[in-house]
Amino acid sequence: MKIAVCDDDLQELDRISSLLDTYLKDTKAGLIYKTFHNATELLSTMSISDYDLLLLDILMPGMTGMEAAHEIRGFDTEVKIVFLTSSPEFAVESYAVKSYDYILKPVSKDKLFSILDSVIAEEQKPLEGLTVKTQSGLTRILFSKLAFVEVMNKKLYFNMADGSVREVSSPLVDIEDQLLSRPEFVKVQRSYIVNLWQVAELGAKELITHAGKTVPISRLLYRKVREAYMKHLFLEKGVER
Repeated sequence: MKIAVCDDDLQELDRISSLLDTYLKDTKAGLIYKTFHNATELLSTMSISDYDLLLLDILMPGMTGMEAAHEIRGFDTEVKIVFLTSSPEFAVESYAVKSYDYILKPVSKDKLFSILDSVIAEEQKPLEGLTVKTQSGLTRILFSKLAFVEVMNKKLYFNMADGSVREVSSPLVDIEDQLLSRPEFVKVQRSYIVNLWQVAELGAKELITHAGKTVPISRLLYRKVREAYMKHLFLEKGVER
């Protein structure tokens, strides 16, 4: 696993580096890391370095961590971003760039190690998803890559996180229970099931995915959808802690 640490506070940068060295020594985990003093320096390497995790300070002179994250999400939707901040007030805003978590400064060993354990466990976990039959043959639809499912004219359209669409001749009932048994999926309208991880914005009548697609929300289901979305933001990611 490749990690980039970006913080303009050299003392904090040294502290995090020391913690990463300790984690590496204690766990023998296969990870390497690189440190950066500003966001511009980090961005200049993103095209040639395939990072798995970014530890990104929010408040930095010049380009802030949040501004850098927005730019990064324009070309990389997969890298996990963990914000470093002295105040939890930025936590909600961080979900607009699909952040993985945030850590209050000074960074504690327990919090950092917990996040590293989670990221490594996810990397090692088997890829979970659905196997469906399309016109071209059998296709594997990974839950993590699925933005939403739309039903139209007795066909299922799997809208993926990268904007592509997989068409399947099958009723929703064939996959509905399997999707809704997972906490990240919610039915927002009779014809739509959405992955909450892929929601960039929730409005009163519709939601927008990170890929920029708009999905209508049923008036009758709005309260349930909103509750699921807020639970996803605040409880699953520990914003209240």
